[in-house]
Amino acid sequence: MYKNFYQLRRNPFEITPDPSFLFATRKHNEALAALYYGVKRRKGFVVMTGEVGTGKTLLVRCLLQVLNRAHIAYAYVFNPRLSPLEFLQYVAGDFRLPIAGKSKSELLLDLSNLVIWRYQNNLTTVLVVDEAHHLSVDVLEEIRLLTNLETPTEKLLQILLIGQQELEEKLDSSNLRQLKQRIALRSRLTALDLAETQGYIYRRLQVAGHPSPAELFPPDAVVEIFRQSQGLPRLINTLCENALIHGYAKQVPSITPSIVEEIAADFRLNVVHPAENGQAARDEHRMEVERAAAVLLDVYAHLRERQGSEQDLRIAVSTGVKQ
Repeated sequence: MYKNFYQLRRNPFEITPDPSFLFATRKHNEALAALYYGVKRRKGFVVMTGEVGTGKTLLVRCLLQVLNRAHIAYAYVFNPRLSPLEFLQYVAGDFRLPIAGKSKSELLLDLSNLVIWRYQNNLTTVLVVDEAHHLSVDVLEEIRLLTNLETPTEKLLQILLIGQQELEEKLDSSNLRQLKQRIALRSRLTALDLAETQGYIYRRLQVAGHPSPAELFPPDAVVEIFRQSQGLPRLINTLCENALIHGYAKQVPSITPSIVEEIAADFRLNVVHPAENGQAARDEHRMEVERAAAVLLDVYAHLRERQGSEQDLRIAVSTGVKQ
């Protein structure tokens, strides 16, 4: 809609993770290098974490492209809300192994045979799990057991776990300490700073064909985008995409800070409700019930005391009348 107006060959700010738009910051380079190094050196477990919208899936897509070019076989799990058996079925199916009617032990045997055969033929096998913070403890334990396939010097199956920061908290739990101790490499993605945000926006505009990115998104607009997005690439894309739509509707040659502010307000980016901790909420509810019960007991005791006083008074009055 706006491409011709703004001299663009393609949409520069799609939310879908397109590796051709990768803007490699130092953190992104380090994370991608850690993933690839872990695979090539057969380190076994590699973990990458990051806040929502920091570009984890985009890095994974870049890595998968590299693995394809290197003819490295991989299974890619992008929806890990599965039971242990469903997880093994998915992984085996992605490796193009037959899964119909197979029991868990049969699936494990088939996977083991595949991994060993590939190792014997000097081939690397990789399991990539995106959104790994959704993995249950049982599935994570199943994944740990898969790494028991090893030689004295190398792991036969390379496992990459990519997820939000909740994954780190899950791996810190005592019942997953064996898995945590097997992690060979870790990396963490963070939000972009102001200079990186500007480079990110201009890089995407250049890839999309714009001749002068700084004219389309002047520095003051970039500052406002950074302020509203807090440097999160996904939010930067949302703001910039809608800024171009608004700019086209208003027929303005460049994006202004006021346009960015308007979009941020429309998307309620400054409205954040703190996530309520479940246990804290339950404790607070219990304390409120206890306080209410204590008040009721006080009221009841006061009424009983008052009732007793009135009864004593009636007895005293009755005795006086008789006398």
